[in-house]
Amino acid sequence: MKNRKQRVELIVELIKNNCIGSQEELATMLAERGYNVTQATLSRDLKMLKTTKVPTDRGTYMYIMPDTNSLKDKLLASGQIAMNTTYQSGFVSLSFSGNIAIIKTRNGYASGLAYDIDMSKAPEILGTIAGSDTIMAVMREDIDAEKAREVFARFLPLHTNIPMI
Repeated sequence: MKNRKQRVELIVELIKNNCIGSQEELATMLAERGYNVTQATLSRDLKMLKTTKVPTDRGTYMYIMPDTNSLKDKLLASGQIAMNTTYQSGFVSLSFSGNIAIIKTRNGYASGLAYDIDMSKAPEILGTIAGSDTIMAVMREDIDAEKAREVFARFLPLHTNIPMI
């Protein structure tokens, strides 16, 4: 059991510190460190860790670890803290069509930002849907674009140099 625990800790470290695009690549890195694993074992470990494969800006994919900071989640949900707007550096633009907000991000950032928005439980936002670089957020009917910008300023670095369409 100790061997598995050490292997899983090493997997976490490798994924956090490297751009790993395949199980084969990860298995090679583990083997270099003395952990020879089968593809099935590695697959189970990755599933248990709830890793995700996201596209990169180079047209490839890489594994990422989920953000498992449950304390942050609880504080966001209760409104006790606002999200640190520098945390999501992938923000590109914000635009509106009626009660729908479209948030553009760098590739791979949309899911994490949408999760933070949903966890905040802002009453003005009914929900979000995220792709790899776009979030669609549905606002309550009575929320105009100016009020929506105020709401999103809690999550996004809405500076004058950021496009708002």
